[in-house]
Amino acid sequence: MDYKKTKAPLNTKTRDLITMSEDTGNVYETVCIIAKRANQIAGEMKHDLEKKLQEFASLSDNLEEVSENREQIEISRFYERLPKPTLIATEEYLEHKINFRNPAKDALDE
Repeated sequence: MDYKKTKAPLNTKTRDLITMSEDTGNVYETVCIIAKRANQIAGEMKHDLEKKLQEFASLSDNLEEVSENREQIEISRFYERLPKPTLIATEEYLEHKINFRNPAKDALDE
């Protein structure tokens, strides 16, 4: 999923975890699924941001020579305005866009 085009809210929103956990039957399992997906999204976002900021990295990292770069600031601001990874992951879960399985339950079923 492209996190830049998500419909996730920018602010936190109160959710009913009991109704959210109907698919799994366990609130803890639901929260773990969302948390793991949020960590994946955060890693993707961090990697993309570092890749874009790498273009502006100078070879000499002297504290006296560090100057503000407008493009670098705009890129950082863009990523700051994006919804938080937990909000994106929650929205994906609610829209049934996350595939998950529990190996422990699979082993019990066999």
